Amino acid sequence: MEEKILVIGGVAAGTKAAAKLKRENPKAVVGIVTKDEDISYAGCGLPYYIGGVIEEKSELVVKTPEDFQAITGVEVLTKHEAVKINKEEQYVEVKDLTTGEMKNFQYDKLVIATGASPFVPPIEGKELKGVFSVRTVSDAIKIREMVDKGEVKKAVIVGGGFIGLEVAENLHERNIEVSLVELIDHILPPFDEEIALYAQNYMKEQGVNIYTGEKVLSLVGDEKVTKVVTDKREIEADLVIMSVGVRPNTQLAKEIGIEIGVTGAIKVNEHMETNIKGIYAVGDCAENINLITGKPAWYPMGSTANKMGRIAAINMANEEKDGLKGVLGTTVVKLFKLNAGKTGLSERDAKKAGFEVETALVPANDKAHYYPGYREIITKLIVDKNTHKVLGAQVIGEGVIDKPIDIIATAITFGAKVEDLQKIDLAYAPPFSMAMSSTIVAASVLTNKLTNRVKGIGPIELKNRLNELQIVDVRDEASFMIGTIPGAINIPSGQITMKANELDKDKETVLVCKVGKNAYLSYLKLKELGFKDLKILEGGMNAYPFERE
Repeated sequence: MEEKILVIGGVAAGTKAAAKLKRENPKAVVGIVTKDEDISYAGCGLPYYIGGVIEEKSELVVKTPEDFQAITGVEVLTKHEAVKINKEEQYVEVKDLTTGEMKNFQYDKLVIATGASPFVPPIEGKELKGVFSVRTVSDAIKIREMVDKGEVKKAVIVGGGFIGLEVAENLHERNIEVSLVELIDHILPPFDEEIALYAQNYMKEQGVNIYTGEKVLSLVGDEKVTKVVTDKREIEADLVIMSVGVRPNTQLAKEIGIEIGVTGAIKVNEHMETNIKGIYAVGDCAENINLITGKPAWYPMGSTANKMGRIAAINMANEEKDGLKGVLGTTVVKLFKLNAGKTGLSERDAKKAGFEVETALVPANDKAHYYPGYREIITKLIVDKNTHKVLGAQVIGEGVIDKPIDIIATAITFGAKVEDLQKIDLAYAPPFSMAMSSTIVAASVLTNKLTNRVKGIGPIELKNRLNELQIVDVRDEASFMIGTIPGAINIPSGQITMKANELDKDKETVLVCKVGKNAYLSYLKLKELGFKDLKILEGGMNAYPFERE
């Protein structure tokens, strides 16, 4: 008898699971039911449709239901909502959203791929016209129509995560005045503060108004939104985008006793199995395991969803099991000409997980400095001080940053130490990399710190201790006069030996330059002269995200 497999939900994980199942077991009867009109669409491309970078809405649809069914052999029902699972008799009650008719679909195995929904805080005015989330193709189409008709002069984005920032960029590129409100004290919440502030300053320079540490209290308007009220100000708005995150859709699973994990998503093992035999969960509705900590995590991303769908399909179709041991939450975002990426644990999360960490913040170039078009990128590398294992990285800059992030993600996956990363054999030619790539330079700096060849101080600690420290800017006088750390004195690196007697040898001293190299050379000279308590500002002035004088 043919095995019946039903998938609830499409987009990334559901369609991947269904298609792979038919390839693994062509005789199986595989069906998808989804309440959406589209079965497979490019959710990550929605901000770029709003901005007109993606011109046609048809380009967002990866496969139409008809195309998907013809190519894969999977039976597809759109505009059909699964309303209840009967686990004892193994069928799903489904409502035809067009006719209202109720239907029952039998299954031998079931895949729950119900995804996640935007979280909208319970604030007054959220139901007003002109207030949107950006989760589906229809959301993007409605927003784009408003913009194309010239109905939007001022827009407010609530939330400083990836989607909110991408929408902010795209609306700004459509000559709309954009303001962004974020509850915490910086945008890009998963990133460490100094990297996030670098991005925040950049966004402001492009003309986006950013208000952090502010809470939205209400949205104001008669029928259509006209104003956003925070705890600090009122902001005029013709359009409001709520982008404060998503929550996993787990109601169907909860109702039949499927275990929900500590993250609020469906708990699954490495084979994507739930606690109920024959029922699997994949994609944004399901929990992940962090590859470094081994603890539950939740990364609602298309890349992870696709992997989960594939693993579930292999395990449903074969006796020999495959597993997903864990993921790193590797991610990348484009903000105007700035790129930012992250993999593994942030410094903040590594400390929360109980690691004793060491970090390095290192500017370098993405290509040889003499090759046209090179750009500076800043790497923050995080390692375990005891084992020297790489725990995470963040890279930001106008240059190529996905390559180093992917290199470091690979290194973490295979348990590399920072010394391994320092010696990794990477491709080199001037159009592609420096002879010592940015990743190797960052690993070398961190190895120097771990072996006590140099001591560093990060920009956040320096800012918090300005009044305690002797700060010496070793750049030339012209660079110093343009802007420096508040309270710093200027002794160019070429004069540091000659003028060392002008410094207090017993005071904790921080040496500052453009990126860290000249500060390090000055560090060695002063150390030779008997200075005991020396540090360099990691990343130099190029990575210092705070006010200068």
